[in-house]
Amino acid sequence: MGGWWWEHGPVEEVADVLASSYLERVRRLGDAQVRLVDRGIPMLEATLAATVAVREGLSADAAAGRALKLLEPFRADLAGAEAAEFGVLLLHHEDPEVGTARALSHEKSVTPGYAAYQRHLHTQLHRLAADGRWSNVIVVNGRPVVEVQDELRQLVHPVVPTVPARALPGVRIVALGGLSECGKSSAGEYLRVQHGHARLKIGYLLEEAARWAGVADPYRLHPVVRAELLVDALDRYCAAHHFLDRVTVESLHEYDSTAELRRMLGDQLSIVYLDAEPEVRARRGTAGPLDVVDRDEVKVSRGADRIAGLAHLVVDNNGSRLRLERQLDMVALGSRWPLRTPTVAPVNTLGLPVNLEAYLSALLDRTTVQQPPVIDLLAVTGSGARGKYQRGWSDLDVFVIADPAGTAELRRVLEQLEADLGGVKLGLTVLTEGECRSGMVTSRLLHVLALLGSGSLAAQWCRPGLVLPAPDLTADVAASVKAGVQGAVEIRRQLLKGAPDLRALYKVTALLAKVMLRFDGVEVSADDDALAALLGQAAGAGPRLVNEDRSDRDQAVALAELELVRDARRKREQAVVLAELVLGHWLATTALPAGGR
Repeated sequence: MGGWWWEHGPVEEVADVLASSYLERVRRLGDAQVRLVDRGIPMLEATLAATVAVREGLSADAAAGRALKLLEPFRADLAGAEAAEFGVLLLHHEDPEVGTARALSHEKSVTPGYAAYQRHLHTQLHRLAADGRWSNVIVVNGRPVVEVQDELRQLVHPVVPTVPARALPGVRIVALGGLSECGKSSAGEYLRVQHGHARLKIGYLLEEAARWAGVADPYRLHPVVRAELLVDALDRYCAAHHFLDRVTVESLHEYDSTAELRRMLGDQLSIVYLDAEPEVRARRGTAGPLDVVDRDEVKVSRGADRIAGLAHLVVDNNGSRLRLERQLDMVALGSRWPLRTPTVAPVNTLGLPVNLEAYLSALLDRTTVQQPPVIDLLAVTGSGARGKYQRGWSDLDVFVIADPAGTAELRRVLEQLEADLGGVKLGLTVLTEGECRSGMVTSRLLHVLALLGSGSLAAQWCRPGLVLPAPDLTADVAASVKAGVQGAVEIRRQLLKGAPDLRALYKVTALLAKVMLRFDGVEVSADDDALAALLGQAAGAGPRLVNEDRSDRDQAVALAELELVRDARRKREQAVVLAELVLGHWLATTALPAGGR
């Protein structure tokens, strides 16, 4: 057949056979609602043009004209067939030369004639695409299979609704591998409970996919085909449970299937290999150490131990469960919280008192000049970062990221500069980069990370190359509930004192107000603004402001609220009234329903 096509068969005969074959296929397609055709009518023209270009030594334009002339006897029938197609062209690359190279790289061997044919074919494909002969063009450019299929489905679904609209859209998949008793089940359960992953077993997915495909025994198929079935089952499951955006898959035992999964799913997949010493795994086995050895033999024969080389993360699970869970936190949060480089603004842009500006400058000089620096990041938070610093009232709140190895030097610098604070209380918080990445932070510090990640808060110094996780708004709001709980408890502690601490009571009252506002999508940083906004919102009018459009009664209420917020900073009685009001709004959200006792 190759000799006939490329050497001795007349090109008129080749064109006749090709065109007749395409048209016969059209006649035999049947009445199925959706018919998937590999290589539509424009591809016939491109193939024939590339063939005559090689056989007759023609230029691209001459070959295109020659192909059209050869297909002239079939022109009307071919036009009708093409009009009935919804054509999608898949290109390796926007550059035909690059596309040719990638196509040839898939071949085991390439002759000079075939290489020339591929060059001409890609030229013709790009020409026809520019002429609009396909309804859509998808440039693959090395993207994962599922990503390309997702784009394809989005194009096809509006035309053929029975084709699913998306392919695993936005679903993050963590696939767990490792030998027997390495901790895969514990890891899957932790990710389910703590991070909301749906937990799926490979056996279940393969059986479901085999049922859909009419395959009696999926384990007799080639490993690559099993990977395709697995992805198909994942796709169907997530489409049926459209609310899922993260799943775990247990357990990877087959090297070849895992390699294909990684190719098909790309960045949507995170392979986590849990590693533990044989004696550790033997102790964990409930059926005895020999059972662990027997199961390992089966898994090793399938290449389960070599999956470590494909893994995005190898977790040493010889230690404590706590250490395992922190590693899993990093996996889960790494896909949800993007890593960002904090923006930096000099100390002199904060508008702080001169002595505090000098203090911060000296602190940075003594902790960042040496190599390696003592700290990785320093950011002023609270009122000092918002231009709201008030002498005699505000603390100097500072957020620092530093390695534990620098603790002694940081302590020495702080001691040297303490007098420069002039009696101002330093609220210093120090975290490690690992604590940030694993989410082991309080709700307040998670809010700081969110502000740094969004650029709403600038650091005063950041080590070059440092990136920090940027928690999303949902995580930030959800975590703030804990701050609200602590705030409500602290308010009552203060109220039950004979003489509550005025400043502490005001600040914790403002914190609780900010938490409640955040659940309504209102972000207010200043304490007095947050309190005024909450009081106005509770009255059903949004933040209450004095203006000419309000009635006299509303004006009076608004003025009273503003006066209460203002006086609460100076008068303990007013601070107590304000705290009781805000606490009452918080407790109203937990009121028992009628007859609930």
